[in-house]
Amino acid sequence: MLTQERVAPGTTHVRRHAPTWAEARQLSYTCATPLPSVAVTLREAIGGTLTSPVTAPRNLPHYASSAMDGWAINGGGPWKLTTPGGPLAAGQASAIATGGLVPAGATSILRKESGRVSDAGHLTLRPDSTPDETLPGRHIRPAGEEATTGDVLIHAGTLLNPAHIALAAVAGHDHVRIQRKPRVAVVLTGSEVVTSGEPAPGQVRDAFGPQLDTVISQLGGEPRGQQRIGDSYDEWMAALSGAPEGSVPDAERPDVTITTGGTGKSGTDHFRDAVAALGGRLLLDGIAMRPGHPAVLAELPDGRFIIGLPGNPLAAMMALMTLGEPLLAALGNRPLTEASPMTSGADIEPDPRRTRLIPCTVVHDLVFPASHTGPGMMRGLAWAHGYMAVPPEGVAAGAPVPVLPLPWT
Repeated sequence: MLTQERVAPGTTHVRRHAPTWAEARQLSYTCATPLPSVAVTLREAIGGTLTSPVTAPRNLPHYASSAMDGWAINGGGPWKLTTPGGPLAAGQASAIATGGLVPAGATSILRKESGRVSDAGHLTLRPDSTPDETLPGRHIRPAGEEATTGDVLIHAGTLLNPAHIALAAVAGHDHVRIQRKPRVAVVLTGSEVVTSGEPAPGQVRDAFGPQLDTVISQLGGEPRGQQRIGDSYDEWMAALSGAPEGSVPDAERPDVTITTGGTGKSGTDHFRDAVAALGGRLLLDGIAMRPGHPAVLAELPDGRFIIGLPGNPLAAMMALMTLGEPLLAALGNRPLTEASPMTSGADIEPDPRRTRLIPCTVVHDLVFPASHTGPGMMRGLAWAHGYMAVPPEGVAAGAPVPVLPLPWT
C-alpha cells in the first residue's frame, strides 16, 4: 500500500507498506504542531491548561486587614472610642470587622470577646482576658502575608481547577492564557444508519452519535457538532469542504473533522476521492492492525486534519484511539500516552504482519482479552478496563503485553 507520510511539519516522504500500529500512532502525533494559546475569562478557564504563569501584580493581600471582629486599638488601653476608619492616636480605638482595613496608628486588634465598652464610651479589657490580647500585631493580617508583588501564584502547565481560578481572581486577574483545545467536527455517514428504535433488516443503529462527542472531550478535544450524510459523493464533498473561508469566524472553524464509514474502497466509499478533489493529501492510508485497518488520516490545504474511521463500531473506536488520541494530544500540546507493559493472563495467537487491538480486563494484575470483540461488536469494549496491543507474533500467558487505557477509564 502506498502511503504519504509527514514525519514532521513541512517534511514528506512516501511509504510503500501499511504502517504498523506503533508507527501510525507516532505519525499521527508528529504530523501536527500545538495550537496557539488563547486569553479567556476566569470562568472559561476552568479545566484548561495554563500556558503563562499567573503572578501577583501587587502584595496579596494588598493592605493590612483585621483577622477578627472587634476593635482596632493603639496601645495598651483603656481606649477612647473614635469614628471607624480614621487614624488612631495613642489610647484610641475604633470598631472593625473581619477583613476590614486596619487604620493608621493601630497596633493590634482586640477581639470582640475580649473587650467591653462602658456607658461613657471607653473600651477596656474584660476581666477574663489575658494581657497578650493587646500585643503589637495581634490579629492583624499584614499586607503581603500570602504573596508579595511578582510571586508566581500558578505555574504554567497547571490544569486549572476552581481553587486556582479563585486565587487568580483574588490577585486581581480577569483573564488568563490557556492552551486552546482542538475543535472537532463529526461527519456521520451511511444511508443504512437509523438513530432510534430497533433497526430493520439491512439497517444498523447509530453507535457513534450518542457517544462520540463525549469521547472527543475525554481525549482533549472540543466537540463542534455532528452532521449526518448519506453515501453520495456530493454529500461527502459538501461535508468535508466545510463553510467557505471567511463565512464563519476562525474561532468556529474545526481543526479536525472525524468521519465514520466510507474508508473502504468500494464504489460507495468516497473519502479519498473527496480529499483529493479538495486539494488535500493522505498522510496515512491503512494501518497494519486489526480491527480498524482501513483508517485514514488526511490533511486539507487549510490545515484541517481529517480522520476517517471505519464503519464498524469497535474498529472505529480502535482507530480513534490509534489516530485521534495522538493527534488531539499533539494539537493540545500534551504528551503522547505510552503503553504500559502488563502480564498477559492468556495465550493469544499470532496474526502475521498485524497488531491486534483487543479490549481487555484486569484481574489480579493479569490482563485478559475480553469476549465479544468482533469489529462490529461493542459488548466487550463496554466492560473493558483498557485495550492490549498484541504484536504480530502473539503473546504467551505470563509474558508482557502493551496495554493502554480507554478515555473513560
